[in-house]
Amino acid sequence: MNEILFQYYPVRLTTWFYLASLLSIALFFKFNRVWSVRNLDLLGLVLLAPGLVALEYVGETESAKIAARTLGFSWIFAVSGAFLLRMLFDSMMVRRPMLEPNLTTGGLVFLGCSLLVFLLANVINSKPHKDDVASAAAAERLGARAGAVDADQLVRYGPGYPLLFLLPQISTRQFLAGEAPAEPDAADASRRQVHETTARVMAILSQLAIVAGMVFIGWRHFDNTRLGIAAAVLYLLMPYTAWMNGSVDHVLPGALVIWAVAAYRNPILAGSLIGLAIGTIYYPVFLLPLWCSFYWERGVRRFALGVVAALGALVVALWLTSPDTTVFLGQLRQMFGWIFPNDVSLEGFWALPSSDGVFRLPVLAAFIAMMATLAIWPAPKNLGTLMSCTAAVLLGTQFWKAQNGGLFMAWWLPVLLLVVFRPNLENRVALLVLHADWFPRRRPTPVVDRAA
Repeated sequence: MNEILFQYYPVRLTTWFYLASLLSIALFFKFNRVWSVRNLDLLGLVLLAPGLVALEYVGETESAKIAARTLGFSWIFAVSGAFLLRMLFDSMMVRRPMLEPNLTTGGLVFLGCSLLVFLLANVINSKPHKDDVASAAAAERLGARAGAVDADQLVRYGPGYPLLFLLPQISTRQFLAGEAPAEPDAADASRRQVHETTARVMAILSQLAIVAGMVFIGWRHFDNTRLGIAAAVLYLLMPYTAWMNGSVDHVLPGALVIWAVAAYRNPILAGSLIGLAIGTIYYPVFLLPLWCSFYWERGVRRFALGVVAALGALVVALWLTSPDTTVFLGQLRQMFGWIFPNDVSLEGFWALPSSDGVFRLPVLAAFIAMMATLAIWPAPKNLGTLMSCTAAVLLGTQFWKAQNGGLFMAWWLPVLLLVVFRPNLENRVALLVLHADWFPRRRPTPVVDRAA
């Protein structure tokens, strides 16, 4: 960036938090209705950032750093828990007054495009941290050894598509903090360059897909393009977006889920996108009962076909890239998360000295109970219910996720923001908006006899 703009200095995360929070309040806070739910949602979104700032704190001693990480993860869990309750009770909020942003549509578009340019420029100029490079190299070595993926890689990295772990994390938090990037060895410099370029391209395309999907949903399903633009601008203003917008495992599942919501009128396409999200990072598998419940009256077989077809395509891709059957079976196990919950290595909140990993199992049991309840209630489900419950399920996975749970906000944040801005969608149910046939054809236009 400083090669294009002379003496450009990156904005640190703490500074971005203050500036973005003030700008978000100026744009979306309804000063004439202080006690509205929209204002409470906005304050909750602002309160997510202090936890991220605490995680980036580098103390003078190791004990100070551990205390900051404990505060950061606990803070994020507390705010995420409040949003989880908010999403669970969203379907009960029937009266949804139109609370538009305080800026015109043209101003929102200009601000959103400007933010997008700067955020994507940070992705292009960022380099992987040495820990991210080491993790990607370790995944590559594990993938090359027969049988190693079956045990070591699944335990260390958790479930997900094995080829995705070969890509380094292009995390812009090092760019925002001004840290020196890691320099790869000369022997594997060309291979690492290919992986870094692939990660950047995938992250940029995923971010563009998230923003475009939010605008599309506002235009197509909310019948109000301005609301979709407002939700996209607020997403781009979030400090989390500036912090982790270059991490493929964060933004790619979020892009797939948001476009599954956008394509809900096409069950096969929506199922294919959910299937790709499941194959990518596994955790969207817990959306299947909810989405099957939404399509139960009409479209459930088409949705299931889309999910199976997408997962089958990913399995075939693994088979074609695996050197032998042993490695393929190990990668297949990692893709579908075939491991006991207490066998994975813990990171983040559950790895803190003040946390006991045994309490993660009751949290997982409560999550499964919530997931089963949402598949039954409310019924029938409309688009608004589908969106809020989707955000709730993806939020719930963060509380028991072994690898840095709570930090993967891009999975649920775009959908949650659309729920915050959405109008009343009670008439968007599958029985009314879906065609009964698998391949609907345009009805012929009747011919009018003008002579008659």
